[in-house]
Amino acid sequence: MTRWFPALVVLLLAASVPALAADLALKRVVLSSGGVGYLEYEAEITGDATLSLEVKLDQVDDVLKSLIVYDASGSAGEITLPGREPLNQSFGDLPFDRAALGSPETLLNALQGAEIRIAGPKPLAGRLVHVDVRTLRDANGVARTASRATVLTDAGLQQVDLDDADSIAFADPGLQDKVSTALARIAAYRDPGHRRLSLAIHGSGKRVVRVGYVVAMPLWKASYRLSLPADPKAPEARLQGWAVLENFSGQDWNDIDLTLVSGNPVTFRQALYESYYVPRPVVPVEAGGHVLPPADTGSLGPVAQRQAALTPPAPAPAPASMAKSRAGGIAGFGTAAPAPPPPPAPIEAAEAREGATQIAFSLPAKVSVQAGQSLVLPLLDRDLPARQVDLYRPATDPAHPLAAVELTNASASGLPPGVLTLYRQSADRGATYLGDARLTALPAGDKRLLSFAVDNKVAISATTAHARHIVKATVSQGVMHLTRTNRHATTYRIRAAAAVPPLLLEQPKMAGWKLVAPDPKTVETTSDAYRIPVTLPAGNEAEIAVAEEEPVQESIALSDLDGDRLGVFASSTELDPALRKALAGLATQRADIARKESELDRLKAEKDQLVEDESRYRDNLAALGNSAALRTREIAKLTEAENRIDQVSAAIATAGKSLDAAKTALAAAISGISL
Repeated sequence: MTRWFPALVVLLLAASVPALAADLALKRVVLSSGGVGYLEYEAEITGDATLSLEVKLDQVDDVLKSLIVYDASGSAGEITLPGREPLNQSFGDLPFDRAALGSPETLLNALQGAEIRIAGPKPLAGRLVHVDVRTLRDANGVARTASRATVLTDAGLQQVDLDDADSIAFADPGLQDKVSTALARIAAYRDPGHRRLSLAIHGSGKRVVRVGYVVAMPLWKASYRLSLPADPKAPEARLQGWAVLENFSGQDWNDIDLTLVSGNPVTFRQALYESYYVPRPVVPVEAGGHVLPPADTGSLGPVAQRQAALTPPAPAPAPASMAKSRAGGIAGFGTAAPAPPPPPAPIEAAEAREGATQIAFSLPAKVSVQAGQSLVLPLLDRDLPARQVDLYRPATDPAHPLAAVELTNASASGLPPGVLTLYRQSADRGATYLGDARLTALPAGDKRLLSFAVDNKVAISATTAHARHIVKATVSQGVMHLTRTNRHATTYRIRAAAAVPPLLLEQPKMAGWKLVAPDPKTVETTSDAYRIPVTLPAGNEAEIAVAEEEPVQESIALSDLDGDRLGVFASSTELDPALRKALAGLATQRADIARKESELDRLKAEKDQLVEDESRYRDNLAALGNSAALRTREIAKLTEAENRIDQVSAAIATAGKSLDAAKTALAAAISGISL
């Protein structure tokens, strides 16, 4: 069974092998802190050519989105690659499925009725009926399988053992091509992790063509070493930067030009390698010559075409090298006695170019690293202004400040974010590790505070107090307008066991509040805090008061204030005396109105009780019958109640008028105040 099938496969594959394409060589890599990398390839071609490029399957979407071709004297043509559809789905246009290629027998049985030619001891030609697989045993009982084909020939049905056949061929060239197509599709999907792209290039002459694309790559990381001189008052420190990166591109990097870009570009993915189908409505089959016209969607009119020319900003010129000669040491790094410690070894820094939105570091030498390997490369070597300070951040440590270095980027290009390790140079003991810090992106000319340890020599405590004051009050049209000031005060008490560097107190900002003490002109402001400089006097003890104020506007209708609240405002020493006098008069009137309201309420309650008694007396009279003595007594009570009701009703009317007059007088007094 295995003797004839390889001959059939070789015959079918011969027509499916494409012409060899030229391979592209990786020459340049640009890694971005945005999580992507630009890979650029080169190939030397003559005239028209087809370039071959193999990429990882998970990179195909990015390649289709970003692939670009550079050719000075040619043009880019089509790009082809195997489709994304599942392999089983790609057999939809073939007369058999993928399972039919599992064995010679399944393939032949899937093509029943096809004309075949069998060469061998018993040659046959005809239409295939079926292939049967039988299990046979020899004299020793060993089992083997044998295949027998039944073929309809001109002489009738004939059978032949396929184990004896030399080859089997299909008489129909079209069927031969379909089997060849199926095998070619399987070959294209043999490596599910990669796809090979073919790029058609058209042109003339010998030339170098470059092809680039952007794909997802691991972030490259910056790490720094900051060496502080032995003298704490030295004006500079030495900063060295290194780049940590990984080659997870799926291919080796051999002598490539490497550029590292720090910025925050917009990056995204789109599934361009997926197949999408637009859903379509199902309509009934029309019979009898009916026509189904498309639905009219209206007219859009002419469409104006606009094109915006985008000109990328020119990169800033590369700054002059910041490296200094290390032969004589670095100024400020210790004294000359007895022998200064050696400074950190200089590194071959990358060339930094500042752009509009990013910083590019081009490595001075070509880079080689195998796929899957990590690499640490020198990035920069600069002497920068540095000042040692203590920074008090209560959210980090409420009792002690942090030892920090104020680093100023006095170079011509920014610094990417990264972790930073600090060392202190010493004249007799070499370098001492101080701690680690985090450096955020540092533009040229800006500065950062790098906190690296807790300074336990300094103790700080804080107390807070809140107050609310009226700073202005006016009355107009019966409304009092108050301008209040909320004041938040913090008192810091500082005590140091020894001389300390300059101290910065970090006071968190409060939205809507304004710093009033100390003088805001002497205070540095960040996005969320004030940094207040403090110089400890002799004795290393100090008390610093920090105050913030918030203005609050309040409007109060005087008619809504009761006597008690009017009395409070009238007694407030924060108000103008004229306003206090007017409010005191209103308080007196409001108190008089309250008394009148109370008297009126008492009279109404008395009348309600009298009316209730009158009703009870009438009920008693109805129940007494002919008892003259009892009836006389109840009639007397009823008469007295009615007389009292008349008296109280008159008193209620008088009290109501008096109350109304008092309210009218109060309203007039309120409207008459204008201060």
